[in-house]
Amino acid sequence: MYDRLLNLASSALAEKEFKQESSRFLEEPYQQASAWKPCSDRKVPMNKGKFDKNNGYILISANGGLNQQRVAICNAVAVASLLNATLVLPRFLYSNVWKDPSQFGDIYQEEYFMSTLKDEVNIVKELPPHLSSLDFEALGSLITDADIVKEAKPVDYIRSVLPPLLKNGVVHFLGFGNRLGFDPLPSNLQKLRCKCNFHALKFVPKIQQTGSLLVRRIRKYDAARRMLDKQLLGNFGPKNSSNKQDTSRGPSKYLALHLRFEADMVAYSLCEFGGGENEKKDLQAYRETHFPLLIERLKNSSPISPTKLRKLGRCPLTPEEAALVLAGLGFKRGTYIYLAGSHIYGGESRMYPFTSLYPNLVTKESLLTSDELAPFRNFSSQLAALDFIACATADVFAITDSGSQLSSLVSGFRTYYGGGHAPTLRPNKKRLAAILSENSTIGWNGFEDRVKKMIEEGQRVRARGFGRSIYRQPRCPECMCKEAR
Repeated sequence: MYDRLLNLASSALAEKEFKQESSRFLEEPYQQASAWKPCSDRKVPMNKGKFDKNNGYILISANGGLNQQRVAICNAVAVASLLNATLVLPRFLYSNVWKDPSQFGDIYQEEYFMSTLKDEVNIVKELPPHLSSLDFEALGSLITDADIVKEAKPVDYIRSVLPPLLKNGVVHFLGFGNRLGFDPLPSNLQKLRCKCNFHALKFVPKIQQTGSLLVRRIRKYDAARRMLDKQLLGNFGPKNSSNKQDTSRGPSKYLALHLRFEADMVAYSLCEFGGGENEKKDLQAYRETHFPLLIERLKNSSPISPTKLRKLGRCPLTPEEAALVLAGLGFKRGTYIYLAGSHIYGGESRMYPFTSLYPNLVTKESLLTSDELAPFRNFSSQLAALDFIACATADVFAITDSGSQLSSLVSGFRTYYGGGHAPTLRPNKKRLAAILSENSTIGWNGFEDRVKKMIEEGQRVRARGFGRSIYRQPRCPECMCKEAR
């Protein structure tokens, strides 16, 4: 859709190839970012007698993929503490979408999880035998998402969940997605969720080892060991403690890109992407098959035109738009880019404008052999864990949709452990749409200036706002400590 701009970008990248300077977006631009330090795992005086009176057991069956499950686990830990209950290690529901039978112990280290949180929450692996055979629904102890409002407050749990818990000794949350709000919430529960997300949930050695192999193959050799590597890769992280880099050995820095341009995202958006009538028919057929509720809703509402949707910033960025943003930010043609997910709608033909500007594009499928991928092949959540590692440990993480759970959790992880040296690039889609609407007249220098300003404004160091996710924005007293500057 942007042939003229792509030609300008190609010329600009050719000029930059022989210049020494690198993009300033390889580092976070604000010094105050490094003033925030991880501290949600700091020991606090134990509440003696905390587990003397146990109100019962909480069992959760989390739905969704890896990242939705992660949020559900952290919320479950907070709810168990709130209700003074024992948490059973969370279970994961099998989904016809994800088709992954993985359970908690296939992804996370069970013993580490339990020991890290032992001072705050009592956690067991299984329900006692006298409770495991009960009919939770008949007893009134089955709690579904329909029973708990989205972003619920603590008082909602005390009113609706505590009574059956006290009566029957157990409650089973079926689904349990985003069912605990962020504010108002007691400080100790907020801190507990941070500790769970950033400290207690460690990937199993199988995932750490393959994740480390993946990162080493992108970098070509071990870079200096950082806190991010230590937390995500455990003992499989880089062994090299030197900060010196031998540029003759190939790339050491890389950019990870989460390009949300999968078929479901594209179809659900109701946008158009330059593919004409064939594309319209293809996406409509996809909606009718996969989104029947959306089709019904559209019958009873006034449609918003694809042009208006784009102006409002509600369309997923295409691969060519993502490439233009990176070129506008000064990333050179030789930049190594890790593409998370990799199931792009339209396949190679849709990716061609991107790879023509940035040919060093890699995925886990291209970096790992068939044998190395085999243990993960039928486990989408475990594959997603490899993407999580490659994105979180990247020198730069670029996202095209800030509403994605992977993007939110990875960017939060980078904020928490990055020490001010792990930038995340977030385009404002509404502003970018306005810039790209001038694609037939705007000069390259003007395009660069506006794109850089847009990204810089999205990188400002701010404390978490009221109601905002602590998983995505951990800069708050419950999660991080701010040093005086």
